[in-house]
Amino acid sequence: MKRPSPAAMQRLAVSFMWLGTILTVGVLLFIVAYILTLGLPHVTWEFLSQGPRLMGREGGVFPMIVGTLWVAGLAVMIAAPVGVITAIYLTEYTLEGKLTAVIRFGADCLAGIPSIIFGLFGFVFFAITLGMGLSVLSGALTLAIMVLPTIIRTSEEAIRAVPRAYREAGYGLGATRWGVVTKVVLRSALPGIGTGVVLSIGRSISETAAVMLTAGSALRLPTSAFDSTRTLALHFYILAREGISMSKAYATASVLIVAILAINLFAYWVMQRFVAKVR
Repeated sequence: MKRPSPAAMQRLAVSFMWLGTILTVGVLLFIVAYILTLGLPHVTWEFLSQGPRLMGREGGVFPMIVGTLWVAGLAVMIAAPVGVITAIYLTEYTLEGKLTAVIRFGADCLAGIPSIIFGLFGFVFFAITLGMGLSVLSGALTLAIMVLPTIIRTSEEAIRAVPRAYREAGYGLGATRWGVVTKVVLRSALPGIGTGVVLSIGRSISETAAVMLTAGSALRLPTSAFDSTRTLALHFYILAREGISMSKAYATASVLIVAILAINLFAYWVMQRFVAKVR
């Protein structure tokens, strides 16, 4: 039997890659379009600016929008500095050894733990042991632990991708190690680090199980980090699971999808402007 020519194998491989890409993008567009088609007609200014009534059958999602911003924003504000500093230490300030292997192994293990386990840990440790109760702070600290491995690994890979010549040029000009890291390495690695932060924001906004066990599901507007709150994702889950109002559930899901897309596009725009300015 005659073997296929290299050119034929190349065309076959490219065809399979295009097929996989089209299927992936097609499924994504179908899901987004399906939810937006059912949800956007119910999204009004009153829905965005009012609180829920009758357990969510009527009213809007304004307290959930504020709660989502509180929990996700605080979680990323806690996790991002810790994750980037850890990545800097692993790549720039230590040699490969048992310590770095233990840190990476721990980060990989954290990335594989189900979110419900994080929620149980946050409930026992933050809410009960530390006395924070079901609050924004408990949920944010739990989510920060959840997204920390993502930020560490993406930041570490982004820093490793910076050419060694950049560092040598900085040292040759008399810069200290910290100066090279902050002025050269981090500037060049910022797009990759930003990608990890954006992924963490998306996961924090869309998380349900861990938030339910730590931040609670209060329908009122949170006014401090120690108030209980309900995020958009948790509100959508409760409305759909208990059959309270499917129209409100799809409207909440539409707001959630649009918010995540808007955050991703804004972060991409900011990173592109920064890269262009640096170059």
